[in-house]
Amino acid sequence: MITTEFEPGTPCWLDLGAPDVPAAAAFYGAVLGWDYESMGEAEEGEGGMFRKDGKIVAGLGKLTEEGARPAWMIYYSVADAAATTQAVERAGGTVRVAPMDLDGWGTMAQYTDPSGGQFAVWQPGKTKGVELVDQPGSLTWTELYTSDAAAAKEFYGGVLGWQFSDTQMPGDGGTYSLVTPAGLPEERMHGGIVELSTEDLALAGGRPYWHPVFAVTDCDAAVAKVSENGGSVQMGPADVEGVGRLAVCLDPSNADFVVLAPSES
Repeated sequence: MITTEFEPGTPCWLDLGAPDVPAAAAFYGAVLGWDYESMGEAEEGEGGMFRKDGKIVAGLGKLTEEGARPAWMIYYSVADAAATTQAVERAGGTVRVAPMDLDGWGTMAQYTDPSGGQFAVWQPGKTKGVELVDQPGSLTWTELYTSDAAAAKEFYGGVLGWQFSDTQMPGDGGTYSLVTPAGLPEERMHGGIVELSTEDLALAGGRPYWHPVFAVTDCDAAVAKVSENGGSVQMGPADVEGVGRLAVCLDPSNADFVVLAPSES
């Protein structure tokens, strides 16, 4: 489970790069019940925060990077962004955005892993991260799709100190690698790594990609909202034993995310 304690190696923030900020705000508001709080409407600074029940759950900004696809960026908490940057480079990753202090709120950096998956880190300052997780309408899990799970585990294990445990997916679904931060018990698992063929990674041009999983109370109702508001469904809704009912979705700009109604435990 994800909590707001944000120990090193745990997901602490996420934001969406969207070509049309007002459209994205309207879509996620309809699907997840989020309220959007603009930080200003200047053309190059368009963006703001999503809130659920008054608490910050994610960020939203205008996609400005040439050639980049609309996508969610997931940030992991670290004690030292500069040291993490050195670890990324030693492990064969690349630095997309060097560590940058954001007016004392924290230090962020963005990277690409050796296979092409993009992720980010946050060294907390005045802000540790989002204010609501693991509740309906908030982040509850993170997931990496990759064509080389072994390489991903070696890289992220070395850079972020993650521990892994493998389980078999139903049918012939292959192996699912569960992610737990270093030194924490398995009940603090926060994500998974799935190995897919390069062809199955077409959304990102064959490169690995991370996406968020959002908790919902009713998966089918959320999927209906996705379709009604211009999004689409890649998979599901489907029941997964011990997990819940989920669907892999795309927003109107093809940014991917998952909605999950967790099993009652």
